[in-house]
Amino acid sequence: MTDSMMNFRTLVEKTPDADILREMIGFAAERLMEMEVGAHTGAGYGEKRTDRLAQRNGYRDRDWETRAGTVELRIPKLRTGSYFPSFLEPRRMAEKALTAVIQEAYIQGISTRSVDDLVKALGMSGISKSQVSRLCEEIDERVKAFLERPIEGDWPYLWIDATYVKVRAQGRIVFVAVTVAVGVNNDGRREVLGMDIGPSEAETFWTGFLRKLTRRGLRGAKLVVSDAHEGIKAAVSKVLTATWQRCRVHFMRNILAHAGRSGRRVVSAFVATAFAQDDAEKASRQWRLVADQLRPKVPKLAALMDEAEHDVLAYMSFPQQHRTKLHSTNPLERLNGEIKRRTDVVGIFPNEAAITRLVGAILLEQNDEWSVQRARYISLETIAAMGDDEPVSLPVLGD
Repeated sequence: MTDSMMNFRTLVEKTPDADILREMIGFAAERLMEMEVGAHTGAGYGEKRTDRLAQRNGYRDRDWETRAGTVELRIPKLRTGSYFPSFLEPRRMAEKALTAVIQEAYIQGISTRSVDDLVKALGMSGISKSQVSRLCEEIDERVKAFLERPIEGDWPYLWIDATYVKVRAQGRIVFVAVTVAVGVNNDGRREVLGMDIGPSEAETFWTGFLRKLTRRGLRGAKLVVSDAHEGIKAAVSKVLTATWQRCRVHFMRNILAHAGRSGRRVVSAFVATAFAQDDAEKASRQWRLVADQLRPKVPKLAALMDEAEHDVLAYMSFPQQHRTKLHSTNPLERLNGEIKRRTDVVGIFPNEAAITRLVGAILLEQNDEWSVQRARYISLETIAAMGDDEPVSLPVLGD
């Protein structure tokens, strides 16, 4: 019986009657979606119920590629929440972006590292140029809306960092800096605030990047954490007038390079005593004491400590409960690692738009994951004290 059905389906697909099969598939899909949405909302189409869980909000069109050809679907939308048909295979936005980048490279005749192996690994055998265009437009619109959205509220803590990727420009392969900004607001929630691409990490680039954030509404920044870069430091003081925190982890790597292999453990333990202090004054006092102890044997290391004291210990002036998350760019390291992992697969991007598409989709995915986490990145009780609003006292009413 199974063989007969398979032969019948094959025959139908090879004849003009495939139109009938497509109509049957579309009808069945429509019925299935209505059943699923009814279960999701707690009510059928047009049914009025007091215990309804969600309201419908029209439809969105989508082409479904089947063996019988393209079936046009009208997928129901909801006012709250989302619905995706169970019979379709949902694809993560970043994977769509990766597909678009690879196909765009193929269309433009650009050879990227291991791109053939990647296409086979993704199970793709060829996508038309029109399909790629539609895919790119869909992703570009969502990424653009995400990266240009208004920034609301106060953001006392900001982490910024850059990673480098290869792109083709004017017939050459060059490195460009992809910068990302992540912030924590007064609710203790973490979000990706922005992204930009530049030829280098010069002060003018960082200044422009921060000004874009402020034009979108960024305000209330009190501490900006980044790697040691004079351009970032100058831009922060110029645009945000916030305290700059030099990443403690990167600084330790720099000074341990001067300690020698045998002395790294001792030096690390000495410097760590300053980080273990309860407040900024004690930390500075201990920092200078350690630098003076190291000065006779390792003068270069001590000089580095003298120069970096205020920048490395800036976080000590902030609430003790927040310090473990403020002293370095570690909150960005995992995100940058994911960006690097995905961009390394592409190898060489055909243009900057392709970088924005892929990296922007990754950032959008990460932001969505953070938004649904129940736990705040910083507790609401401890971050409430970071607000600038003065307490308001209501007048006492007389009898």
